[in-house]
Amino acid sequence: MEAWGFRYVSNLVWAKRRKDGGPDGRGVGFYFRNVTELVLFGVKGSMRTLQPGRSQVNMIETRKREHSRKPDEQYDLIEACSPGPFLELFARHPRPGWTVWGDESDENVSPRGVIHPGYSGGPILAPAVQPHERLKPATRERLGHQLRERYECGASIRELSHETGYGITRVRSLLAEAGASLRHRGTS
Repeated sequence: MEAWGFRYVSNLVWAKRRKDGGPDGRGVGFYFRNVTELVLFGVKGSMRTLQPGRSQVNMIETRKREHSRKPDEQYDLIEACSPGPFLELFARHPRPGWTVWGDESDENVSPRGVIHPGYSGGPILAPAVQPHERLKPATRERLGHQLRERYECGASIRELSHETGYGITRVRSLLAEAGASLRHRGTS
């Protein structure tokens, strides 16, 4: 950050959540399964945060989206706490009022971002259920076919689990009932 002329002052912790509000355990990491990312906050010159920033906690809890995309909630928070101008490094999207820098930050980039296979084809409309609650047969059949279609297009069981908010065992069971030929772990 210093090499770009900024002075580090704080960070925002982005806690990635599943649909059910639990931590998104799909993160990567050498020692731990990372479910957070840090958004570094730096300034040029000397300034103090605006009044809203003096009572703002430094945590954002939201679901993650496309690969490497930061949470949209960060922008309003930063704009409320800092007078600007605003700069985002390694940006994936343009933002009005911000200077953005990154391989995909230009408005004319298409397609934008690498869409994770688990996000393709629209959302899976999975009803929220408790861990041991049973799904109605018609719901199991509909959901099983949706999951099978995504799975056969390359989505992993872990990705489908994350997207639906269901446990891996439930997803495997729904896929098996739908007649999916399950792949061995680590294969595509």
